Amino acid sequence: MAESTQTRPVRVLVAKPGLDGHDRGAKIVARTLRDAGFEVIYTGIRQRIEDIVSIALQEDVALVGLSILSGAHVALTTRTVDALRAADAGDIAVVVGGTIPQGDVQKLLDAGAAAVFPTGTSLEDLVRDVRALTATVDAE
Repeated sequence: MAESTQTRPVRVLVAKPGLDGHDRGAKIVARTLRDAGFEVIYTGIRQRIEDIVSIALQEDVALVGLSILSGAHVALTTRTVDALRAADAGDIAVVVGGTIPQGDVQKLLDAGAAAVFPTGTSLEDLVRDVRALTATVDAE
C-alpha cells in the first residue's frame, strides 16, 4: 500500500480568557487562520485559564492564541504560560493579541509569549508569524 502524503493541518486554539465579552476580533482571527489552512478550535468568551489549558491538551494543539481586550493581558498571559508549563506542555506556543499598549509587548514576551499582536497588526503578518511558530510541528 502506498504511503499517504496527506498531512493533518496544524491545530491552534483561539481563546478568550477572563471576563472580556468582546469576541469579534477573535472570531476574525480564527476564521483567518482557518482559511490559511490551520485547524482552529475556538473556545468562546469568558474562559478560565484551567479550561484553556485542558482544551489545549485534549485537542493536541501546537499554539494557543489569547485574545484579550480587558487590560489584564500581562496577568492572563503569565498565568496561561505557567499553567501550560505546570501541565508539562510548555512546548505549546502562546501568542497574545488585542488591545495591548506598545509598552507591554516586552512584558508579555518576558512572561513567555512567543509573539504579541497589538491592535492594528495585519492579518497577513499574523498568519505569517503563526506559520513560523508552528513550522516545526510534525503534522501527521
